[in-house]
Amino acid sequence: MSTSRGGLIDIIPQMQAGNAAILAALADHGYSVADYPVALPKPRANSAAAARAYPMQGILKYHGLADWQTRIAYLPSISLNSDAAHTITVVEFDPGLANDDIWMGGEPAVGRERERVVQTLDALRGIAGVSWQARVQTKNFFRAKVAGKGLGSSASGSAALAVAAIGALFGSELVANHRFVSCIARLLAGSGCRAAVGGIALWLSHEGMHHEDSFAIRLDRPGSFANAALTTVPIPSRIGLKTEQAHHDAPDSTLFGGWMASRSAEVIAMIEAITRDDWQYLGRIAEMDSMRLHGITMSGGDAYKIIGWEAENIALFRMCNDLRAQGIPVYCSTDTGPTAVFMHDQRHAAHVRDAIHALFPQVDIIPGRIAGPAELLDVTAARALIDA
Repeated sequence: MSTSRGGLIDIIPQMQAGNAAILAALADHGYSVADYPVALPKPRANSAAAARAYPMQGILKYHGLADWQTRIAYLPSISLNSDAAHTITVVEFDPGLANDDIWMGGEPAVGRERERVVQTLDALRGIAGVSWQARVQTKNFFRAKVAGKGLGSSASGSAALAVAAIGALFGSELVANHRFVSCIARLLAGSGCRAAVGGIALWLSHEGMHHEDSFAIRLDRPGSFANAALTTVPIPSRIGLKTEQAHHDAPDSTLFGGWMASRSAEVIAMIEAITRDDWQYLGRIAEMDSMRLHGITMSGGDAYKIIGWEAENIALFRMCNDLRAQGIPVYCSTDTGPTAVFMHDQRHAAHVRDAIHALFPQVDIIPGRIAGPAELLDVTAARALIDA
């Protein structure tokens, strides 16, 4: 169901033309787009599957959902997966269950969190033509004492759920179809579709797009960005920031339409930068779009304005300016929340770490790399990790 507001509907033809231009650019650069599966394997009862997925950090970011049911965004977006954390999920469909039995981090899922998991399960049940309820165990694993807000764990959670649920219901063959997997992963958190395919990923999206056409495709190739490094500083949100509220408010910003209109050209430029392994371009754009994302978020509300950054963020952004002035190219990126991810070359990792600690000696610093796609795990091993 479309939820377009105000003058945004006037930009839809431009976004449709932009999507066609993006698809043409992908073809020109040798990317292939998988077909959405027509025939599916026979669904299997009482077969468990487990998966691990990584969170993502936005480069060309997004806010605002044109369709809340299928979580299709107003504009395409690009992100990269990070190994700063991961989610492990186990799913089993059991005809003997009366209701879905969903556990998150050792606690029964309730409220909106449960609803979003059930929505993904319902979508797969509808596709398979079954009514079997499911057992779900899921847990986030962080490489820091503080999880932080804006780390992308909702994306890793949705990707791990999609892969585990598809693997349990249909088997590993369908998990290999990244277009199908990313469409299902999108249903819990839109950015989950990018987390599902891994690496540096593009999510095709605009208002009015069909479910099977709003999917993610991985853009980086084997061996590319070998020297790129990520340094993550988890920062909690002291206002209790909720991403869904930001999605709701952002389209009301007067800045939002311009953000949409410029996006297809920016995506095409990003595709070209990725094909030439230009990580500095990615960093510059990620930092710039962090500013735009928060400007749009802060200007979307009326009585209540979402100010997602904390005091640390201003100092950390200025730190990057100072380091660049010294000849050290490093760029700071934030998504919905204050958690900061620094993009830089491996050889500058110590400089970045030392500069952060000089400002904030007590913060956790997670060194990392670009992470891969969601993948199936051994079920017994996965359950042991979740239960540990």
